[in-house]
Amino acid sequence: MTNVTWPVRRPDGLPVVMGVVNVTPDSFSDGGQWFEPAAAIEHGRVLRAQGADILDVGGESTRPGAERPPVEEELRRVLPVIEALAAEGAVVSADTMRASVARAALQAGAAMVNDVSGGLADEAMAGVVAEAGVPFVTMHWRGHSADMQSRAVYADVVAEVCAELGERARSLVAQGIPADRLVLDPGFGFAKLPEHNWSLLRHLDRVLDLGHPVLVGTSRKAFLGRVGVPADAGPRPPRDRDGATAATSMYAATLGAWGVRVHEVRSTIDAMSVARDIQEAQ
Repeated sequence: MTNVTWPVRRPDGLPVVMGVVNVTPDSFSDGGQWFEPAAAIEHGRVLRAQGADILDVGGESTRPGAERPPVEEELRRVLPVIEALAAEGAVVSADTMRASVARAALQAGAAMVNDVSGGLADEAMAGVVAEAGVPFVTMHWRGHSADMQSRAVYADVVAEVCAELGERARSLVAQGIPADRLVLDPGFGFAKLPEHNWSLLRHLDRVLDLGHPVLVGTSRKAFLGRVGVPADAGPRPPRDRDGATAATSMYAATLGAWGVRVHEVRSTIDAMSVARDIQEAQ
């Protein structure tokens, strides 16, 4: 496990940038382009060179409808990538819902765990993270990818997401994870319809009011595929959503988000820098 000063901060004052390294054959965003370890390692190097502060390495696709790989396959995918990037000095996050994978990833050099289920998918996860003493990203989650969109039912999405995230944070603290090492993620695109995502983004301050660092992960999500597209046209493909991603990241930065999780680093940093320079201008 790589030691990391927490919380991670950028010297330029911008939110932390978490670069996505998908080691999967079925990612919605890149279609498996970085599936082989050598390609994933090189991609991580590129993201780091572009300014990523953390590299989030995951071996399980969480796109709507995705099936889970066997644990052995997830380990085979991610461990060589984590080990290589951590050995080069990168701060690596293990993107996994499995406690056994998180434990092996931390032993391979990961410095934190990003669990989209917030520990709900594996009851052993909180204990692994608490024992290691590493930061933990807990996302708002209502079920696995195979059927999560059927659970996108809310009377008041902002109030319900905040209540469920707050309860999850309290439970994790009770299980031994220090409160100052918890990061909250409102879970854009997970059991959320487009209108839910926009409402959560509009009221991101309510998530920030929960008192923990907040990670925003809108990158290339389906709801951004409709931005600027006529009603009678199909959505933009994932790779054409980076401009919209940069805009949402810039908005999150102005509200005080701790970090943003993105596939394309450079445009996001540029957009957030513009927002900062405007705010600081006299």
